[in-house]
Amino acid sequence: MSYKKGRGIRILGKILFILYMAFIVYFLLFSDLYGRTGPASEYHYNLVLFREIRRFWTYRHQLGTYAVFSNLFGNVLIFMPFGFFLPMASRYRSFAAAVLYSFSLSLMVETFQLLTKVGSFDVDDLLLNTIGGAAGYIIFIICAAIRRHHASKKNKRSH
Repeated sequence: MSYKKGRGIRILGKILFILYMAFIVYFLLFSDLYGRTGPASEYHYNLVLFREIRRFWTYRHQLGTYAVFSNLFGNVLIFMPFGFFLPMASRYRSFAAAVLYSFSLSLMVETFQLLTKVGSFDVDDLLLNTIGGAAGYIIFIICAAIRRHHASKKNKRSH
């Protein structure tokens, strides 16, 4: 890949990363869809790992598919772009960096929710969000390997 094309991909990655960060701040902190319109009159938090995951799974039939999916898989899915765009937008391209930054961002969001009593602080969300960031990074690595493989095939054919 040429320097110019590689630079363009990095710029695109930075733009997508910034747009994603704006989305994540809005969605996780202010979205009406998940009751983030203001402080709750009664605040709930979870400091026991797997408590909410287990509760959602145990009562999945009563809660409904949407509630279970949005809580268990939504937390993973919403952080996958973070893990994918992070190595595109920064110099930090290791799995450990993706996990650390995913956890850090999730901890900031959860702490903000705790302090403002908007949403709820949940250690299970920390785990699921971090898994999402790690999964996004793995998808980035797979895509980068596929791209390099196709680029090397293309270079061999052109010589």
